[in-house]
Amino acid sequence: AAPGAAALPAPAGAPERDKGAGEEHYCHMLCCTFKHRPWLSHLRSCHLPSSINPLTNLLYVLWLFLVVLAWNWNCWFIPVRWAFPYQTPANLHLWLLVDYLCDLVYLLDVLIFQTRLQFVQGGDIITDKKAMKENYLRSQRFKMDLLSLLPLDLFYFKVGVNPLLRFPRCLKYMAFFEFNSRLEAILSRAYIYRVIRTTAYLLYSLHLNSCLYYWASAYEGLGSTTWVYDGEGNSYIRCYYWAVKTLITIGGLPDPKTLFEIIFQLLNYFTGVFAFSVMIGQMRDVVGAATAGQTYYRSCMDSTVKYMNCYRIPKAVQNRVKTWYDYTWHSQGMLDESELLLQLPDKMRLDIAIDVNYSIVSRVPLFQGCDRQMIFDMLKRLRSVVYLPNDFVCKK
Repeated sequence: AAPGAAALPAPAGAPERDKGAGEEHYCHMLCCTFKHRPWLSHLRSCHLPSSINPLTNLLYVLWLFLVVLAWNWNCWFIPVRWAFPYQTPANLHLWLLVDYLCDLVYLLDVLIFQTRLQFVQGGDIITDKKAMKENYLRSQRFKMDLLSLLPLDLFYFKVGVNPLLRFPRCLKYMAFFEFNSRLEAILSRAYIYRVIRTTAYLLYSLHLNSCLYYWASAYEGLGSTTWVYDGEGNSYIRCYYWAVKTLITIGGLPDPKTLFEIIFQLLNYFTGVFAFSVMIGQMRDVVGAATAGQTYYRSCMDSTVKYMNCYRIPKAVQNRVKTWYDYTWHSQGMLDESELLLQLPDKMRLDIAIDVNYSIVSRVPLFQGCDRQMIFDMLKRLRSVVYLPNDFVCKK
């Protein structure tokens, strides 16, 4: 109350203000009192970290997934809108809406995420804001990101909405390859994703070929010859079917008539032979890498069986050896786990050995009270050995 003025009594029904009232986050608007919702305070406290570790931050991987979705939109639909008559004045606003949403994702990636990525310099992890920003501005990634955001859309006012003016958006391919690398690092079965990605490469090459075929048909005139698309049915599905038969060289296609059609078909055949052979080679490498461990296991098993048959080892012993191979492989996923650790530095081998074996060794009474460093040295020398029932582990 002001000096010389009487304090007004609190109105009836007004909430009592105590120390806990401040914790309930009341706000005053006009003559009313509102209580903040808890999620509003949590939302205000949420903010991006000042630096992001691109190797371990899952939020960054999710953001890369969103960037890759925007990049795929441009790569898949720019050719479709250019070749096929799917972009019309009636739905133009929808195409432009998604286009500029993708541009917004590109812009946020450049301004917010890429300038916060940590990097290694001289063996140190750099987290300084200014240094991270300068490192990004000096990188090849920034140059390609800048090219991908060229505002060629301004030419819409002069030449109309031509999807080819958005072709620079496809130059953000570095985000796609970085996403592949980060995703494979966190997947337990990365070879499944590699197979899906290789299949997507094949589907995309067929997609481009179908767009080119429709463009060639429109250039020659729809239905003008037996080779071009006749304009009936679903245009994309029929052109895609033609692209599959051409690139995989199945045959059964009508012969080209004009010089333009002959040259176009020859280029398709040459491209199909090259692209299909590359895809088969990539698929073979992916499947071979996924089954490398199984192949090694079968090779060891076959060599051991051949050795035992050569020296006429009794069947009972052979069955025990086969049982050991089978059980060891299915329980560990490998025959000798120490082979995987030989390539790691000594400190990392120790960290893995502590996580795997320390809880077991620490419960053995023989090692109670021993020096901790001695325990660590012993952990690095432990090897996993599988024994079958009735085998002697040790004899006194």
